Amino acid sequence: MPSRDEIFEKVKAALVDALGVEDDEVSPTATMVGDLGAESIDFLDIVFRLEKAFGIKIPRAELFPEDVLSSSEYVTNGKVNAAGIAAIKSRMPFIDLAKFEANPSVQNFANTLTVEDMVRYVQGKLAS
Repeated sequence: MPSRDEIFEKVKAALVDALGVEDDEVSPTATMVGDLGAESIDFLDIVFRLEKAFGIKIPRAELFPEDVLSSSEYVTNGKVNAAGIAAIKSRMPFIDLAKFEANPSVQNFANTLTVEDMVRYVQGKLAS
Protein backbone atom coordinates (compact mmCIF):
# COMPACT_ATOMS: atom_id res chain seq x y z
CA MET A 1 0.00 0.00 0.00
CA PRO A 2 1.33 3.47 -0.84
CA SER A 3 2.32 5.80 2.00
CA ARG A 4 0.13 8.74 3.01
CA ASP A 5 2.59 11.09 1.27
CA GLU A 6 2.45 9.06 -1.95
CA ILE A 7 -1.35 9.11 -1.83
CA PHE A 8 -1.32 12.88 -1.18
CA GLU A 9 0.93 13.46 -4.22
CA LYS A 10 -1.39 11.49 -6.51
CA VAL A 11 -4.49 13.21 -5.11
CA LYS A 12 -2.74 16.56 -5.56
CA ALA A 13 -1.84 15.75 -9.18
CA ALA A 14 -5.46 14.75 -9.89
CA LEU A 15 -6.73 18.02 -8.38
CA VAL A 16 -4.20 20.18 -10.25
CA ASP A 17 -5.20 18.51 -13.54
CA ALA A 18 -8.96 18.53 -12.90
CA LEU A 19 -9.23 22.03 -11.42
CA GLY A 20 -6.42 23.88 -13.18
CA VAL A 21 -5.00 25.10 -9.88
CA GLU A 22 -1.33 25.53 -8.98
CA ASP A 23 0.57 22.84 -7.04
CA ASP A 24 1.09 25.15 -4.05
CA GLU A 25 -2.68 25.79 -3.75
CA VAL A 26 -3.33 22.10 -3.01
CA SER A 27 -2.52 21.80 0.69
CA PRO A 28 -4.00 19.22 3.07
CA THR A 29 -6.23 21.87 4.68
CA ALA A 30 -7.50 23.39 1.41
CA THR A 31 -11.24 22.94 0.95
CA MET A 32 -12.32 21.45 -2.35
CA VAL A 33 -14.98 24.08 -3.07
CA GLY A 34 -14.01 27.20 -1.11
CA ASP A 35 -10.23 27.15 -1.65
CA LEU A 36 -9.83 25.19 -4.89
CA GLY A 37 -13.03 26.29 -6.61
CA ALA A 38 -14.37 22.81 -7.39
CA GLU A 39 -17.90 22.75 -8.77
CA SER A 40 -20.19 19.74 -8.99
CA ILE A 41 -19.12 18.98 -12.57
CA ASP A 42 -15.46 19.01 -11.45
CA PHE A 43 -16.11 16.24 -8.94
CA LEU A 44 -16.95 13.84 -11.78
CA ASP A 45 -13.52 14.55 -13.30
CA ILE A 46 -11.81 14.26 -9.91
CA VAL A 47 -13.49 10.91 -9.20
CA PHE A 48 -12.49 9.61 -12.63
CA ARG A 49 -8.86 10.69 -12.13
CA LEU A 50 -8.68 9.16 -8.63
CA GLU A 51 -10.21 5.90 -9.84
CA LYS A 52 -7.63 5.73 -12.62
CA ALA A 53 -4.66 6.78 -10.46
CA PHE A 54 -5.38 4.29 -7.67
CA GLY A 55 -7.27 1.50 -9.46
CA ILE A 56 -10.30 1.93 -7.18
CA LYS A 57 -14.04 2.36 -7.73
CA ILE A 58 -15.67 5.36 -6.05
CA PRO A 59 -19.45 5.04 -5.61
CA ARG A 60 -21.05 8.48 -5.85
CA ALA A 61 -22.91 8.13 -2.53
CA GLU A 62 -19.62 7.73 -0.64
CA LEU A 63 -18.47 11.26 -1.51
CA PHE A 64 -21.75 13.05 -2.17
CA PRO A 65 -24.45 12.61 0.49
CA GLU A 66 -27.16 14.45 -1.46
CA ASP A 67 -29.80 12.02 -0.22
CA VAL A 68 -28.99 13.02 3.37
CA LEU A 69 -28.75 16.74 2.59
CA SER A 70 -32.11 16.78 0.81
CA SER A 71 -34.09 14.57 3.19
CA SER A 72 -36.66 16.01 5.59
CA GLU A 73 -35.64 13.17 7.93
CA TYR A 74 -32.14 14.66 8.22
CA VAL A 75 -32.67 18.38 7.55
CA THR A 76 -34.73 20.80 9.64
CA ASN A 77 -35.11 24.45 8.60
CA GLY A 78 -32.12 24.25 6.26
CA LYS A 79 -29.83 22.74 8.88
CA VAL A 80 -28.63 19.15 9.13
CA ASN A 81 -30.05 17.70 12.36
CA ALA A 82 -28.40 15.22 14.74
CA ALA A 83 -29.69 12.23 12.77
CA GLY A 84 -28.29 13.75 9.57
CA ILE A 85 -24.89 14.40 11.17
CA ALA A 86 -24.86 10.78 12.37
CA ALA A 87 -25.76 9.55 8.86
CA ILE A 88 -22.97 11.62 7.28
CA LYS A 89 -20.43 10.42 9.89
CA SER A 90 -21.47 6.83 9.26
CA ARG A 91 -21.14 7.12 5.50
CA MET A 92 -18.14 9.46 5.43
CA PRO A 93 -15.92 8.59 8.41
CA PHE A 94 -12.92 10.12 6.63
CA ILE A 95 -14.31 13.68 6.91
CA ASP A 96 -13.61 15.96 9.85
CA LEU A 97 -17.06 17.42 10.53
CA ALA A 98 -16.07 19.63 13.49
CA LYS A 99 -16.44 22.95 11.62
CA PHE A 100 -19.61 21.84 9.86
CA GLU A 101 -21.21 20.73 13.14
CA ALA A 102 -20.72 24.26 14.53
CA ASN A 103 -22.98 25.60 11.74
CA PRO A 104 -24.65 22.63 10.00
CA SER A 105 -26.41 24.62 7.31
CA VAL A 106 -26.94 22.47 4.21
CA GLN A 107 -25.27 25.23 2.16
CA ASN A 108 -22.11 24.97 4.28
CA PHE A 109 -21.58 21.28 3.54
CA ALA A 110 -19.93 21.99 0.20
CA ASN A 111 -17.09 23.78 2.00
CA THR A 112 -16.47 20.86 4.37
CA LEU A 113 -14.50 18.45 2.19
CA THR A 114 -10.72 19.09 2.32
CA VAL A 115 -7.79 17.66 0.40
CA GLU A 116 -6.79 15.72 3.53
CA ASP A 117 -10.29 14.21 3.66
CA MET A 118 -9.78 12.99 0.08
CA VAL A 119 -6.43 11.48 1.06
CA ARG A 120 -8.03 9.69 4.04
CA TYR A 121 -10.83 8.45 1.77
CA VAL A 122 -8.36 6.95 -0.72
CA GLN A 123 -6.32 5.41 2.13
CA GLY A 124 -9.48 3.71 3.39
CA LYS A 125 -10.40 2.44 -0.07
CA LEU A 126 -6.91 1.01 -0.61
CA ALA A 127 -6.90 -0.65 2.80
CA SER A 128 -10.21 -2.45 2.29
